[in-house]
Amino acid sequence: MPKYVIERDLPGAGQLTAEDLQGISAKSNGVIAGLGPDIHWLQSYVTDDKLYCVYVAPDEDIIHEHARCGGFPIDKVHKVATVIDPSTGE
Repeated sequence: MPKYVIERDLPGAGQLTAEDLQGISAKSNGVIAGLGPDIHWLQSYVTDDKLYCVYVAPDEDIIHEHARCGGFPIDKVHKVATVIDPSTGE
């Protein structure tokens, strides 16, 4: 199944509290549960003003549906072509 990186502009994201992040995560989990077994949230990276979320999903449409249902910002969606890591250079 394809993997996607979602870029979400969220000014002040780096200042979110643990409670804020727990609430966002719980809401996302609830939306995913309602959308069914085809979408999986792997992890997110929080920076000063953005979230970068990694999902596995059959297509980009369900990524957008997740954002719509959860009221989450979604600025760019990138389908991952391949993954490299340090072992790639060995």
